[in-house]
Formats: sequence, C-alpha cells, structure tokens
Amino acid sequence: MNDYHEKLTKLLLDKNEYLSYNQARTWIELLWEDFETSYAKAGQGYMGSEMTERIVKQWIENYGDKLHEFAGTNPKYDIYLQQSKHTLH
Repeated sequence: MNDYHEKLTKLLLDKNEYLSYNQARTWIELLWEDFETSYAKAGQGYMGSEMTERIVKQWIENYGDKLHEFAGTNPKYDIYLQQSKHTLH
C-alpha cells in the first residue's frame, strides 16, 4: 500500500504547488481511508487497493489543484494538515 500512497502523493504534488510533501501525503491517506470507509459502510465488499487507487487518482485529477483551499473550510481535515503546514517538500 505504501507504493500506492507514494505514487499518489507525487501525483498530487504535481497538481498542487501549495502543498508540502507531508501535507500531500496526509491528503492521500485521508482520501484513501475515507473512500474505503464509505464503501464499507455502504455494504460493499472490498474491491482491493487497485480500485481505491483509481478513485483517489480520479479525485486528484479533478480536485487536486484546489485541495489546499478545502482544508481551511473543513475542521476534520484542517487538524491533520496543520501539523505539517510548515514542512517543505
């Protein structure tokens, strides 16, 4: 799974120059967990890491350049992202 997270983190950093490496990695981990948790709550069977990677990658392609704007409006994410705010790539 670490390989998936690393690849997605690099993709997010390419899409959003406002995020540090640690913030991008945190975003990937949060999005990954949110998708898998939501899918499980909906009663769906586990589809594997490839499915989760595909969904998170799609979110990055669609919204990656705006994720830094979203964090400030959602306390759930802001708490995690503030921890690494001043860490550079």
